[in-house]
Amino acid sequence: MSDRLDGEKSEKVAWRTPRWLRGPRPEAVPGLIGTAGAAVGLLNLVAGVFPRFRHSRMHALAEVLPGAVSPLAAAASIVVGILLLLLAHGLKRRKRRAWGAAVALLPVGIAAQLVYRHSVFGAVLSTALLGYLVWHRKEFAALPDPRSRWKALANFVVLGGASFAIGMVIVSSHPGKIVGSPSFLQRAEHVLFGLFGFEGPIGYTHQVDYTVGYSLGALGLLTVATTAYLAFRPEHPAARLTDEDERQLRELLARHGGRDSLGYFALRRDKGAVFSPSGKAAVCYRVISGVMLASGDPIGDVEAWPGAIERFMEEARAHSWTPAVHGCSETGGQVWTRETGMDALELGDEAIVDVADFTLSGRAMRNVRQMVKRIERNGYTTQVRRVRDLEAEELERVQKAADAWRDTDEERGFSMALGRIDAVKDGDAVIATAHLAPAEGEEPGPFGDLKALQYFVPWGTDGISLERMRRDRSADPGMNELLIVAALQAAPDLKIKQLSLNFAVFRSYLERGEKLGAGPVMRITRGTLLFLSRWYQIESLYKFNDKFSPRWEPRFVVFRTTRDIPRIGLATMQAEGYLELPRVLRRRKVAEPRPCAHTVEPVRAAEAVERVA
Repeated sequence: MSDRLDGEKSEKVAWRTPRWLRGPRPEAVPGLIGTAGAAVGLLNLVAGVFPRFRHSRMHALAEVLPGAVSPLAAAASIVVGILLLLLAHGLKRRKRRAWGAAVALLPVGIAAQLVYRHSVFGAVLSTALLGYLVWHRKEFAALPDPRSRWKALANFVVLGGASFAIGMVIVSSHPGKIVGSPSFLQRAEHVLFGLFGFEGPIGYTHQVDYTVGYSLGALGLLTVATTAYLAFRPEHPAARLTDEDERQLRELLARHGGRDSLGYFALRRDKGAVFSPSGKAAVCYRVISGVMLASGDPIGDVEAWPGAIERFMEEARAHSWTPAVHGCSETGGQVWTRETGMDALELGDEAIVDVADFTLSGRAMRNVRQMVKRIERNGYTTQVRRVRDLEAEELERVQKAADAWRDTDEERGFSMALGRIDAVKDGDAVIATAHLAPAEGEEPGPFGDLKALQYFVPWGTDGISLERMRRDRSADPGMNELLIVAALQAAPDLKIKQLSLNFAVFRSYLERGEKLGAGPVMRITRGTLLFLSRWYQIESLYKFNDKFSPRWEPRFVVFRTTRDIPRIGLATMQAEGYLELPRVLRRRKVAEPRPCAHTVEPVRAAEAVERVA
């Protein structure tokens, strides 16, 4: 309490201080320096590439900026410009290494100005900028992001391509001093030779060949140096759930797992965990593209949630990650916003069916009832069991079928996906299977009589949450309805009282937009969602879940500022598997289960049931 009061007093004092005396806010300093670094880098790059720029009216401005160019320092200017552009994002994110690189780079620019330009004024301004960086050094304390050696390959491809493009501009930017009329291929050959430090086939007059050669050599050296740094920099492993973390999480789930249907998905192996000081609560997360993305509510005692959330925010600040929460409940959203000052936005609704209230009778369930009866008349049978009750041979067949029936090369999902079917670790999970005996004289399929499966993870002691749905392409339509009904009918024998189905994104907007009297904004929103449903199962998933008359529980996304929403959205799409990097740039996983998602079979228009996380 005393700390909080002290903080309030300090805030009041700061408020009374005139704004012009306080200077820029501490959190704004990295952004200002990053923006300035990008502007300076771009100016130096343009000045180094285009000789005429050095003799324009902008030349007077370029002379007083760090890394200003001269004919003899063109190569250094290009390198400084590119490096400053590369460092700008890191400076904005308060990265310590970016600050160190900028501090090391500025003296080079100062020396170049004094030696080549004899520009005392420019050197003074460079020194002032260097002093400003040193003065605010405490603002740049963010730790490095998790290291991936594939970033070295990405750097080599991207920066190498940029160096080649800049080199083509450099080679062609002296038309009056080129000997002859070289073709495009000769210019490209000259650039490639120059990047590797050799002379090319093009000749220049007035010693321009030295400037071109030094510039191309500097670009090639920059590409090699940054690639080597990324490849051999110290290890900073990505978040992974350790055995000790998993043990603690399982203990928390055993005591408090019934609070959130997404709690069990915290046991994914590609998630990290931060615990409260008391160890009674934890927040599980994954870092994607600089976003520290948590899913669901914190695990554990609600009273200990603030401590876990505080640790989560400390970790985000330490690495300068963008904190965000995907799919938390209303209670979780209230705690997150209260403890962090962040904002929340309704993301969608989770469909939950209470077993005691479920029945196939009545007009509302007519379509489901007719479909299930028709499939049963075709000879399909179902089994609903705990995973631990399956024989090892049958479990192996189920695992192979789940992989074979998957649409994508890799599993998709994050917030409502576990990524494995394991009788040892997840023996309480429930699996529902559909079977069809082969006709007389017909050969059984590669997986015997197995035609479809659904996998449910535990939700406390009396609930289950749907993790995946798969079916054979040759199976009759309606397998998903059949297995959900079978799971609900078998639930009492398994002592299950509630079943969580899918998460319907923006369901409330679809529902309100189709009601009589809906306003123009709501109608436009609904129309946009229907348009997006052509590629993403938004409306069809809502309609499918609604067949089972569930109760809808709202889920929220928690974010720091509105400008973070696009970045969080992209990170979420990457986490869920809907936005993927090129295969060559993906990080390989060895001896780790592949991340799974709410992956489902492709669906026909009449029964679109693809699972969305």
